Parts: sequence; C-alpha cells; structure tokens
Amino acid sequence: MTYKAISFKQKLSLFSEHWSPKVIAEMNDYQFKIVKIKGDFVFHNHQDTDETFIVLEGSLRIDFNDGAVDVNAGEMFVVPKGVEHKPYAAEEVKMLLIEPRGVLNTGDSTASDLTAQNDVWI
Repeated sequence: MTYKAISFKQKLSLFSEHWSPKVIAEMNDYQFKIVKIKGDFVFHNHQDTDETFIVLEGSLRIDFNDGAVDVNAGEMFVVPKGVEHKPYAAEEVKMLLIEPRGVLNTGDSTASDLTAQNDVWI
C-alpha cells in the first residue's frame, strides 16, 4: 500500500468552477468533498443527514429562515438534518464538506442549474 497525504491546496488547484463539489476521500459511507463557491446558492435541506462545512479560505455566510451564521477560514459549522439553509460567499470561498455518499449539493429540493454532478472524484 502507498501512503500519501491529501493536499487541499493541490486538489483545489485542479479545478476552477464554483458550486461543483469534488470528492477527495471516503471514510466508511462518508465523503470528503472540496468545493469553491462564490455568490448566492439556493435554499435547500437534507432530510436524512447533517452537513458539515469547513472553511479553508475565505468567509462563508449560511442563511437560515430565522437567521444566519458566519464561518471564516479555520472554522466549521454543522447544519442539522432537515434544516433549510443557503450558503453565500461575497468573494470566493474554498471549503471542505463532509456528508454521506450520494448527497446532492442542492439537497432534497427540486434540481436547479446549480445542481452538481454527484460523486465526482478528483
């Protein structure tokens, strides 16, 4: 077996598009996905799972129906399952998402033009 650490910086350098998570590792049934975001997303939820946002670079705001939370580089936030939320980034944000295999980025809502292809490895 070959042992090699995964470099977030190297993996993030391989793509430029926003709102298109890329899988970099799996642990049991959970995927670790890197993504670049900028601008406004859509309100959505994940009825069956929590979603973890870990900000590597930049400042993320996650809007909820009753408020918002700011998550900065070096911080994380877990959105509980079933809670409607909408990520927003005024400037480009690079982050790591942790969620079960098969979870779509637009959640359980109707597909939109921001729905990314699922299970794309980089």
